[in-house]
Amino acid sequence: MPETIHDIYATGLVNARAVETQAIQLLSRQVERLESYPEMEAVLRRHITESEQQRDRLDQLLESLGTSNSSVKDMVTGLMANMAAIGHAVMPDEVIKNSLANYAFEHFEIATYNSLLTLADLAGHAAAEASLKQSLAEEQRMAQWCEDHLDATTRRYVQLRVSGEKAGV
Repeated sequence: MPETIHDIYATGLVNARAVETQAIQLLSRQVERLESYPEMEAVLRRHITESEQQRDRLDQLLESLGTSNSSVKDMVTGLMANMAAIGHAVMPDEVIKNSLANYAFEHFEIATYNSLLTLADLAGHAAAEASLKQSLAEEQRMAQWCEDHLDATTRRYVQLRVSGEKAGV
């Protein structure tokens, strides 16, 4: 039996919610360890709050469709995020690896919200547009911050490393 546009859209929302759960877990593990990068810590904490709000907005959209999130998907993506954070934590260049991963992940989220906007349009769910565009703008802003600060983060890491100070986080 073929899926309806509504079903495909609802699945997209469920998947996006799981991605936000993953983002929250990933960033939460990172900020727990940041010591030498206070500006990054502040920005990541702000984005965790934004991601929680994005997850709430997705919950509201799902509820408006008469459905809800997938606890299994949330659990799996949360576990993946924690495993990624653990994998980076043992590396001396953890902050660089996290910076690269965050930049890539933000672009994944941007693509997710762009796709959801198309799905909402196809499903005739015009009420979702403002919410999805707000989340998209937040992800674009965070991706831009990641790009704008990669040079400074790399330079700070090298400066700390060559001076013998703790540089990874």
